[in-house]
Amino acid sequence: MNNKELLDAAKQVSKNAYAKYSDFQVGACALYESGKTYTGCNVENASYGLCLCAERNAISTAIAQGETSRLTAVAIFSPKTKLCWPCGACRQWFSEFEQGQIIKVILEGKDGNPVEYSIDDVIPNRFELIK
Repeated sequence: MNNKELLDAAKQVSKNAYAKYSDFQVGACALYESGKTYTGCNVENASYGLCLCAERNAISTAIAQGETSRLTAVAIFSPKTKLCWPCGACRQWFSEFEQGQIIKVILEGKDGNPVEYSIDDVIPNRFELIK
């Protein structure tokens, strides 16, 4: 899938968001090396710490469905804002699943077209567990 198709999938799933507290719907589409894509939307909770972001929802869905190939890209969309950046927790999740390769982070630019960033652009100097 190209960046526009990934962003379109994120846009479509953002309509399913359960965002009754923030009214900030987000959708995400995760692309894997296998060519498969997985979508997720944010799911809020009255206890904000229990909320699930769209990006982590998409990655969790991939894992639950048995995906074992490398995460290669994540597209993120919100109808509320352009350049809907992932939160810190989601950025660290991307880092967890990059498997030594660069993940593309795709956002809707100010002109409505997809804009691509590398994982290093969105989370420089990230935490890595030294074994």
